[in-house]
Amino acid sequence: MEKNFLFYAKKFAKLRVDKARGVAPHKPILLLTVLDLFEKGYIGRNEIYLSPELTANFLKFWHRFVASDHHSNIALPFFHLTGDKFWHLMSNPGFEAAIQARAKFRTLPLLRSAVKYAYLDNELFQLLQDERHRNELTNILIRAWFPQNVSEIEEAFKYDEFEAIQQSLFDSGGSIYSIEELKNEDQIFARNGAFRRNITRLYDQRCAFCKMRVVSQDGQNLVDGAHIQPFSEFRSDLFVNGLALCKNHHWAFDHGWFGISESYRIVIPENRFIEEPPKASLKIEDFHTEEILLPNDQRYLPSLEALEWHRQNWEIAI
Repeated sequence: MEKNFLFYAKKFAKLRVDKARGVAPHKPILLLTVLDLFEKGYIGRNEIYLSPELTANFLKFWHRFVASDHHSNIALPFFHLTGDKFWHLMSNPGFEAAIQARAKFRTLPLLRSAVKYAYLDNELFQLLQDERHRNELTNILIRAWFPQNVSEIEEAFKYDEFEAIQQSLFDSGGSIYSIEELKNEDQIFARNGAFRRNITRLYDQRCAFCKMRVVSQDGQNLVDGAHIQPFSEFRSDLFVNGLALCKNHHWAFDHGWFGISESYRIVIPENRFIEEPPKASLKIEDFHTEEILLPNDQRYLPSLEALEWHRQNWEIAI
């Protein structure tokens, strides 16, 4: 059968969904989210990542359109949409056999460890480049799965939930979460992504340790928003609990390879490294006593209490 617009229109209208507890809305919500991200310019290549943007906007549609007692879990449709034969998964190295055997990954962390990204049939990807086709497929999804919400779709497409979360956190300087709030993995993943984006923004996308800044044309960069005190223990996404660090120095900080003093200077533990740096590069020990890069907003200087906790936890003497 030719894979043209009519082929995919029928696919979208007759998705294979679980009906054990009523019609499960996960797949149509995920497809609405993908269409929304195409519209907003987030998806430029045939690679759909389990990103904070995807997750936040999945929750946007879920909270707006789902009235049943199903629980939101983006991992379920992201994996099971492969059964509709137009959605495919690119596995991470070492997980090829598990994906091929359709091993079940029911949580977001497990699925992200196994799957690099999803991709569409090339024919469908090409169709989605056209605004008219996107609008028609959006209307098909709404009429088939959420007919009571036809009048709401235009308004839902107008705003970006991830940007809204990011801006809300930026306006408040971050947040500390209760244990109850951590029960929704999708929501915490989106909020944690917003924290990391805000931290790199505060540091102009530069590593506080080595000052490196490398940004691609599509806005990707080599710098992470790192927690000083680990989120798993302190549940803190306050910006004063953050540092912008490149991936190498993020790992090094998390493993106690360096600390930061009360005067925001780098502290390198003595006699802990055997190191042969590349030509024209500095050894990690050469950064000892250098001042770190500080955020461009003085309200969000790294917490001295958190930095002291980090030094004590890793037994780093000043």
